[in-house]
Amino acid sequence: MASFRSLLGCAALLPGVFMLLPLGTQAQQPKEVSPQKKEVLLATVAQGLGVAHVQPEQLDDAFSRRVFALYLKRLDASKRFLLQSDIKQLRQYETSIDDQLKQGKNAFLDLSTKLTSQRVQEAQALYRELLQKPFEFAANETFETDTDKLSYPADAAARRDRWRKLLKYQTMVRLSELMDAQGRQQTKSLAAAKAKPSSTNISPPVRTPAQLEADARKQVLKYYDETFSDLRQNDEADRLAEFANTIANTFDPHSEYFAPKDKTNFDIALTGRLEGTGAQMSEKDGQIVVAYIVPGSASYRQGELKAGDVVLRVAQGPAEPVAVEGMRLDKVVQMIRGKKGTEVRLTVKKPDASTKVISIIRDIVVLEETYAQSAVINDGGKKIGYILLPSFYADFNHDGGRNSADDVKAELAKLKRENVQGVVLDLRFNGGGSLQDAAEMAGLFVANGPMVQVKSRQGAAQLVGDPDPQVQYDGPLAVLVNKYSASASEILAGAIQDYKRGVIVGNTTYGKGTVQRIFELDDIMNPQLASLKPFGSLKMTIQKYYRVTGSSTQFKGVTPDIVVPDAYSTLADGEQDTDYPLPWDEIAPATYQPWAAAPAVEKLAAASRQRIAANSSFQLLSEAVAGMVKRQKDTQVSLNLTTYRAEQQLAHAAAEKFKQTQQAAPTLDVAPLLASAAPATPADSTAGSRAARFVQPLRKDLTLREAVSVLQDELGK
Repeated sequence: MASFRSLLGCAALLPGVFMLLPLGTQAQQPKEVSPQKKEVLLATVAQGLGVAHVQPEQLDDAFSRRVFALYLKRLDASKRFLLQSDIKQLRQYETSIDDQLKQGKNAFLDLSTKLTSQRVQEAQALYRELLQKPFEFAANETFETDTDKLSYPADAAARRDRWRKLLKYQTMVRLSELMDAQGRQQTKSLAAAKAKPSSTNISPPVRTPAQLEADARKQVLKYYDETFSDLRQNDEADRLAEFANTIANTFDPHSEYFAPKDKTNFDIALTGRLEGTGAQMSEKDGQIVVAYIVPGSASYRQGELKAGDVVLRVAQGPAEPVAVEGMRLDKVVQMIRGKKGTEVRLTVKKPDASTKVISIIRDIVVLEETYAQSAVINDGGKKIGYILLPSFYADFNHDGGRNSADDVKAELAKLKRENVQGVVLDLRFNGGGSLQDAAEMAGLFVANGPMVQVKSRQGAAQLVGDPDPQVQYDGPLAVLVNKYSASASEILAGAIQDYKRGVIVGNTTYGKGTVQRIFELDDIMNPQLASLKPFGSLKMTIQKYYRVTGSSTQFKGVTPDIVVPDAYSTLADGEQDTDYPLPWDEIAPATYQPWAAAPAVEKLAAASRQRIAANSSFQLLSEAVAGMVKRQKDTQVSLNLTTYRAEQQLAHAAAEKFKQTQQAAPTLDVAPLLASAAPATPADSTAGSRAARFVQPLRKDLTLREAVSVLQDELGK
């Protein structure tokens, strides 16, 4: 890293954050960025990655082609703005972006911005014109929904036709929904009339097809008016950040540039904590509305701000209030967030139309839903413990926050007090987080030894283990994974599998085998550039990690011992589906000792396959997944309303059949473990509601039920 410091002319790097996220600014008016800041930021991102990335790319013509292709893909992903003539103009820079970065020039970025702005203005006039007249849905016309199969429009006429088909398709979808809603209302009115013949039932008037079509077009028009309002608020800082992020992404998908506010969003996802008011906002009809007040938060304690209040203005302490009507939601949220102990003043409109200025002192808001939770499953006379871990969160700043390894350890202790005979650890949809917590968590189940190997570009691999030799739980263990289990989840699942400590159940994981570090660019810039701050942050892939067997999880993921049909995993993308993923490789294995009482995986897997094959719910799930895959591949949709509705009815019928079969399946007896049995308080009531939300979906969870059956097999039921 010394060369990176030297390159940027800084004294020291901020301590790194190791872990295994949208762009914008707060200003209402478009913000211009000085040419010097563009030059410094883009050069820093490109050259810094070239020096310190685990597998750097040379800043040459090949690099330029990668940046060009990826930025073009993101610039107009839908291929409904730029024309082929525009692409021809931009292509003159296809092999010279590297030279421009070295020379401090931005011709490609400036031209792409100019062309896109012009085409967006033209498209805005186009959609408004096309939505003025009714669409006709009787012709046998189709619309291609997969933009990868489309070329850029040859000319303005081709672009117009593409917009016509798009708007026709979206209007048809909404028209079909309105027809369904009207049909349900008519059925409800008839049922009410039969139930109470003597009562006066006033049914809403039946709208004609033409009226429904007009309403559908109005909905589409409203959607695009809001969308283009957001597009117009993108400023030069937004576009610079997007381009800097594209440069980072060409090294690998997990190297990213964060504009200053985006690092805050990343920290929230990583720690489950944020500093702010605790008021969750939404956008409705161009207004910023309070959607929810987090119990126990600063807004909750202050008591005056309520769900449904419309935020009109935001002020930082005694500063002049800023009007936020019509402003993008993410920008308003960023203005309301802030450091603990600071004041924000919200001018709100109450439901009675009165206005009120509410002063709130920001505080720590804890997002409880991100933390580990446990439950007990009673099945066949045996108790099976269940732990859900949504992410590998950690207190990187050492300010009193929580760590996932400690929390899972505490949940295991609670389950042991309940005398459970097996444990299911659920890592499905867990996208990762703290690498060290993953290693320490593996150590809760394994006595000692390395849990993962971490290797930089140069030097030998380092072994990461659990410093605590004590085993917290030594009974039967099943770990649930799916395609959304990534990074730290793959470290933990891989360690459990390699040590033969438990059974991995589910589907092949995502395939992210890399480690990132956050560099705060403001802290590593030459002091002479202070006037150009803030620069944001750079998340860079600096290491790859490997299982104790020497095999990487990168690109390939972790293959489960027992595969369970799962619609999410079948249809989801993995690392191999991203742009420019790093390849799979392997290194020498570490020295480790597998668990002495290893489960009979092959025998358990054979029994599971038989059970799944005989289970009608899994059979229907497999049929449903096959239908989804077929529909996913068939990207041409009919613009004939009758044909479209017939296809939708078939899909709804299949979904309803599967839903009914799921509901008919035996229900798991799941009971959440609450922290205390003391007399109820408002906070306890909130915790109880959270616990109820937690266990409700588990009762009909087919994969969880199969994991319980696997543990029952291991226990010899």
